[in-house]
Parts: sequence; C-alpha cells; structure tokens
Amino acid sequence: MKKIVYTRIGGPDSIEIISEKLEKTVENQVKVRVYRAGINFADLMMRQGLYGSNPDFPFTPGYEVSGIITEIGEDVDHLGIGERVIAMTGFGGYAEEVIVSSNRIIPIPDNMSFDQAAAMPVTYGTAYHMLVHLGGIKRGDAILIHHAAGGVGTAAAQICKSFGAELIIGTASKAKKEFVESMGMYFVDRDNEDFVKVCKKLTDGKGVHQAIDPVAGKHLMRSYNSLRNGGKLHCFGASSAVPKEKRSIIAALRMWINTPKFNPMKMMNSNKAIFGVHMGRMEDEEIFRKHLKDLTALLEKGEINPIIDSVWRFEEVSGAQKHMHQRKNKGKVLLDFSPKL
Repeated sequence: MKKIVYTRIGGPDSIEIISEKLEKTVENQVKVRVYRAGINFADLMMRQGLYGSNPDFPFTPGYEVSGIITEIGEDVDHLGIGERVIAMTGFGGYAEEVIVSSNRIIPIPDNMSFDQAAAMPVTYGTAYHMLVHLGGIKRGDAILIHHAAGGVGTAAAQICKSFGAELIIGTASKAKKEFVESMGMYFVDRDNEDFVKVCKKLTDGKGVHQAIDPVAGKHLMRSYNSLRNGGKLHCFGASSAVPKEKRSIIAALRMWINTPKFNPMKMMNSNKAIFGVHMGRMEDEEIFRKHLKDLTALLEKGEINPIIDSVWRFEEVSGAQKHMHQRKNKGKVLLDFSPKL
C-alpha cells in the first residue's frame, strides 16, 4: 500500500509518497481500506515542525479517514468486514490502508458519503466540543467565529444554527464575504474591520456569549475582549504562526510572545472562561464517540451538512496543502485514496 510521509521539517516539497506492506491486525484491531482522508491545518503546522505533539520525523500525518473494513482482529465482535466506517487514526491517516483500535471506529449510515464522513471527526468534532459540550450553547446566543470560511468555521456555523443561535458573526478575508454570508453569518472583514467593535455594536455593548479562535497571538486577547460578562473563549489553533508555506521562526516566536497571559483573579471580575481545545489529545474517547454519534444524528435530520471545498487525489497532496496555506479553501479539504477504476 502507498502512504504519504513527512520526511523532514520543511515546505510541501518535503512530502514524499512511499510503498509499504501493512502488518496483520492483532487483538482488538481493525484494518480499513481508506477512501477519504481529511486535511487539517494542524497537518500543515506539523510539517513545519511547529505543532509540538506529532511523532518524530519521518512520519505519516492524518487524524481522520473514512473507508471500508477489510480485516478484523481477535475479540472484535461489534464490527464486520465490508462495513463503512469513520476511523479516528490520531496519526497515519494519509495512507491507502490503516490499522486502528476497534474503539476508534464509528460505523456510518448508508446515506452518509465517504466525503461527509471524513469531514466530520476533526472539524465538526472540534466545533461541537467547543460550542455544545464546553460552551453549552443555547437558543438566542451570539457567537463569534474566526476563519469562518474554513472547515471548523463552517461546521461551527451550522451547529450554531442547529442550536438556535440568534447572531453568528464570522470573520474572514474580503474575498470570502459572499460565502460567509451564504452560511447565515454576519460578515466581518478581518483585514479592514475591528471585530471587537462589531461584536459590541451588534449586541448593544454586551459582547458575544462564545468566541472560537484558531489564530492565537495578540488576536486571542481581542477575542477575549469581544465576550460579554460570563462569556467563553475557545482557543483551538495558532494559524498566526504559519503565515506561509515554508516555516517562519520569526512568525512562530511572534505568536508565542504576543499570546496573552490570563490572570484568573482578574478573570473573576468578568466571569469569563477560556478553554484550550485539542481533539487529537482528547483522552476520553467516549466523549468523542458521543460527539460523532450526536453529529451523525444532526446530519441525518438535515441540520448539518459538511461543506466540502475540494477533493484531491493523494498524489496531489502538496497542491492540496498549498491551497490551504494560501487560505483559498471554503470548507473541508480531503484526500482521495479510493481505488482507481
């Protein structure tokens, strides 16, 4: 089978595709023939050596895949060969085949496509964990979403609408204004408008109930200032550390230096909360499995539907990642590992 490997720290030119024989499954393991693998911004940060929680180089990235079970190990009695599934791989998902623990497999309904399935775990799982599990979103809330046209941003917008949020404010580049508005969000030009002032103005000076921020650096304090008394800020990324295709130590250092240090004693006065969210480091797998089951139910009811920006053959992985580096994607970007007909 073929798989994608990050050979060293670097730009897209550091990516290689190699052939490797996969081992047999053992107790409680499942082998999946991959059809789609999701690309996440974290994958780009890993390639640049800026993520902090990836394996040593060389390694194969990829948190999530969808495909078909082709082999099961001993003591796996709740899954069957030929079953269509989501596999939460952690790492190693950029491959034609993966072997994962059976408790990291979720069967998918017949009416869910492989594209939809591969778009669910990280983007929708992260958005659901922040807004619903941690944030307790309720009808009438006001929510601020940064990178509103991206995978998590579009997922968050749909979840907000499903739970009855009254005001959804989305920041993005001017070129994505029409798209963001088509998702039911109030568009804010991230380059030419002050989103803090907009949030306050649209909420009669109170601020939003929740804000989700994948940017970090000084941007994080501005998101915090957009909250109302009792509001919740979710930090789930650091895109300001990765402005271009190749690694910039200066940009990464600037992000770390400018990321605010929050004082819990001062936070008491405003009753605000800050959550750091990294679904790849989630240790309680039952929470994540429940999220995916809840999200599948919402999809079957038609309340959410993953926005797929593009699907690239895995041989074009460098182009797909450049597409994301250039902030061109509107929704989820996927890799196609399906057998060629």
